[in-house]
Amino acid sequence: MRHLLSVVLIVFLVLTPSCKYFGGKAKKEKAAAALLARQDSIRVADSIRQAQERMMALENAKLDSIRLAEEARLAMESRYNIIVGSFITPQYARDLQAEYVKQGYNAQILTVAGSRFELVAAEGHKSFRTAVERLKQFQDTIQLDAWMYIKK
Repeated sequence: MRHLLSVVLIVFLVLTPSCKYFGGKAKKEKAAAALLARQDSIRVADSIRQAQERMMALENAKLDSIRLAEEARLAMESRYNIIVGSFITPQYARDLQAEYVKQGYNAQILTVAGSRFELVAAEGHKSFRTAVERLKQFQDTIQLDAWMYIKK
């Protein structure tokens, strides 16, 4: 009987898993839970980033439309423009525009339909009479070869 009890006890101990088995399973479960939590946080962060990018794109589109509307309004307001330079090379036009902006003028670059030239306008006016008066003053004091361009 003693031998039988010893054999049963040995067989029982051999067949049952050890503590390392149970402890390893708990560690794996904790690691899996940590991995799932990390994946969830990455997913949330990615969703936030995508939402921010969409909001930024909408804001940029809004600002672009406002800028285009303002440019169109300014173009309609200044029908008579005092031109100080006409260039085929866009960089030359931008340089001259920057020079006049530094001098305090509201210089703009105008493109002419059907032409390769870009015109640098130092000033723009609504009224023909004021544009002619300013052109004369401009030619006397600032640039002799300035001329007027009338938008249609």
